[in-house]
Amino acid sequence: MFRQRSARRNPTIAKLLESTLARIKVPTAKRDVIVFDDELPGFGIRKFSSGKASFVVQYSVGTQRRRMSLGPVVRGTLAETRRKAADVLAKARLGEDVQALKKAGRDKKSITLGDLIPRYLAACEGVMAPSYYAATERYLNDHWQPLHGFVVETVSRRAVVAVLDDVAQARGKVTADRAKAALSGFYAWLIERSYCDATPLLHVKRRAKGGGRERVLGEAELADIWEGVAGMGDYEPIVRLLILTAQRKSEIGDLAWPEIDLEREQIELPPTRTKNRLAHLVPLSELALEILDEVPQRTRREFLFGEGGRGFQGWSRCKSRLDAKLPADMPGWTLHDLRRSTITHLNEHSLADPHVIEAIANHVSGHKASVAGIYNRSAYADQKRAALEAWGAHVRALVAR
Repeated sequence: MFRQRSARRNPTIAKLLESTLARIKVPTAKRDVIVFDDELPGFGIRKFSSGKASFVVQYSVGTQRRRMSLGPVVRGTLAETRRKAADVLAKARLGEDVQALKKAGRDKKSITLGDLIPRYLAACEGVMAPSYYAATERYLNDHWQPLHGFVVETVSRRAVVAVLDDVAQARGKVTADRAKAALSGFYAWLIERSYCDATPLLHVKRRAKGGGRERVLGEAELADIWEGVAGMGDYEPIVRLLILTAQRKSEIGDLAWPEIDLEREQIELPPTRTKNRLAHLVPLSELALEILDEVPQRTRREFLFGEGGRGFQGWSRCKSRLDAKLPADMPGWTLHDLRRSTITHLNEHSLADPHVIEAIANHVSGHKASVAGIYNRSAYADQKRAALEAWGAHVRALVAR
């Protein structure tokens, strides 16, 4: 015989046997009772007043005390359940909380992509460059929205490819590749934090073939674009400044008033706003200053363009409107092609030496990528100003024609 107590007092017997269940009595007015095995402390049977019973294991990890069900008491399962209990107790002695891990596993099976994207973006904010962060946010929230309801580990390569094909058809292959890159970075974060064990992007190929773009807009095309953006709100000065300065669209679209020194007639981009994380000075030609003079300064707002707490956002919408105003036979082009085109025309018209044009574009390559570049910190300020002023005058005459 064994002495039986309430569940709270945790009674023990020499060893649980297949016949033990029938001998356990639940006292009147009690909901249940637990008897523990003396040979394997922490392993026991919990019997309810209804007659149902289950195997349990009770253990401690640090200051946390746990009780975990090991399934219903069924004849013939005692030996196997005892081994499970021994495994749980051994892991507990090593500091591993099996019940907590089991609960985390259940939670992981219900977490969706849409649940975790905000957490990922919060972790990236302030770490990524603002323009790159804005693009990542747009790709994950807009382009990958069809997958938001999928549990993380159930997202298949087939589902990813289906979305990429839709993006490539609707927005272009380059956009699809950038959306893929954003999702790849997100999955690297998920794997590192054990939300999943593998990425569904493995063996998913790029949509855009070949290397970088080589489209250079002719001067007549630049003039068409210059005239086409007339009356398009913030998009007008942004596009015209892109043509005049050869800077990246995010550097002009997110331009803030503190970055413009009108007295020195230049834009002063801090390292956090440039792709190569180097501070960059952009001289402003007379034509560029005229454009900036027409941009109104809004009360309590640092950004020149856009609305709310960020810079300009309507890139795709405005580009579509502009394309509709251009000649129907004009080949496809992107805003980044303006940067390449201006750099090319600066070279073709011999408006500056190649290393000065590299400095205008804030490139660290060619001449300045060599060992000499480590010691040559010249910003070529005067040469850059002369080149952009000459280019501004050329564009003015081009548009006038």
